[in-house]
Amino acid sequence: MQFKSISNTILTAATLLLCGSCSNRDTVDSSTNIEIPSNPNNPNTPENNFSDSQITEMVKKDALKYFWDFAQSNSRLARERYHTDNPSDDANTVTTGGSGFGLMTILVGIKNGYVSQADAVSRLTTALDFLQTANRFHGAWPHWMNGTSGNVIPFGDPALTKDNGGDLVETAFLAQGLICVREYFKNSTNSAELALAQKADDLWKGIEWNWYTKGENALYWHWSPNYDFQMNMKLQGFDETLITYVLAAASPTYSINKAVYQNGWARNGSIKTSGSQFGIPLVVNHNGATGTVGPMFWSHYSFLGLDPRGLSDDYVNYGDATTNHAKVMFQYCVSNPKGWQGYNSKSWGLTASYSRNTDGTTGYSAHQPNNDLGIISPTAAISNMPYTPTESMDFLRFLYNENYSKYVGVAGPYDAYSIQYNWVTPRYLAIDQGTIAPMVENYQSQFLWKLFMNAPDVRQGLVKLGFHSTTYGF
Repeated sequence: MQFKSISNTILTAATLLLCGSCSNRDTVDSSTNIEIPSNPNNPNTPENNFSDSQITEMVKKDALKYFWDFAQSNSRLARERYHTDNPSDDANTVTTGGSGFGLMTILVGIKNGYVSQADAVSRLTTALDFLQTANRFHGAWPHWMNGTSGNVIPFGDPALTKDNGGDLVETAFLAQGLICVREYFKNSTNSAELALAQKADDLWKGIEWNWYTKGENALYWHWSPNYDFQMNMKLQGFDETLITYVLAAASPTYSINKAVYQNGWARNGSIKTSGSQFGIPLVVNHNGATGTVGPMFWSHYSFLGLDPRGLSDDYVNYGDATTNHAKVMFQYCVSNPKGWQGYNSKSWGLTASYSRNTDGTTGYSAHQPNNDLGIISPTAAISNMPYTPTESMDFLRFLYNENYSKYVGVAGPYDAYSIQYNWVTPRYLAIDQGTIAPMVENYQSQFLWKLFMNAPDVRQGLVKLGFHSTTYGF
């Protein structure tokens, strides 16, 4: 990937840390990992002194590399994972949700001149052409697809998980990106760009959101032609799935009504709470985390396009909910009730990511205050930039100026590290890298927020559900 250079920015060569191979699923991995020496000072690695503006440019460019340099070779969509020591591992496993984040990351790249618009349009056209012929289940794509054939890759053993069909939440993350692509190019005078916008619109309109209600007043996560709705996972807040309801209401072809949202996501009002932690109102009940907060990705995935600032429904102010989520997470890490070495005001943030198993191998875990394993996931604090800009910038300086050779690699910050265990896993996951550039850019320019929130169908869907936005005037 040929990026335009930042003036006066010269990167030192990062030390490439190696790790073992990962299994086919995020949840199981028996590989070994690198441990950082107890005294990792390396006299041959100078301490960087990048400015804040240089660092934010670098981290956006670095995250883009995941979706550009390391995209699946045929579909040009996002690979589920990329391991620096074994690039062929799961090389053809495409992630639906991560690909949606990738579309939005590429738009950030176009806006900032990191890639040429012509090259990006060509690549996005290839990706959307692939999506037109890939397996769909009542319009929804599966969690994983084979990037060569477009066929579903079951998420785990389908006899156990029953997950070999449509994944409506992953599809919503993809649709969020499709709408941003459409909005960015829809007024172009270039025929290729107009055709791309039309492809994105057609794909979005083909999702049968209302099928996934089972005829009830709620949305369900999965449907399989083999197992029907046996997974039976109802979407209820608060977690990462808000965007699914917003898009289902916004659909001009397969829409849901407000009762589905109120009964499903909002739990008829019980989504809200008067509780607080560290003196900070929680605003919402985080699923499975009574009295505290869940993993940070719950306030990232739906909000790459959905602007929470001044956004409220009949029950919740989402600007308060997301910002307070980030503030509580920061305060939790600083207070550090478990006494982990390395938790402080510049090394913080818990979310779902690769993790360190007790035997030192790599697994996967949804890190949060109720599941605090001593693991910091860089995407958590970085993607919190719109909510905690000062604290997030402190974290970025910690990575890029103080620990570049340890924690930053070929596609940006590695997925997870632990100072307590002198451990880092130099691996990448699409869903973690994919929130970084969009959220940093949203903090800086509100770029993707403006694209998404000004889309006419999105606005109609939000109004239909009873949302109001002081930022966008509805």
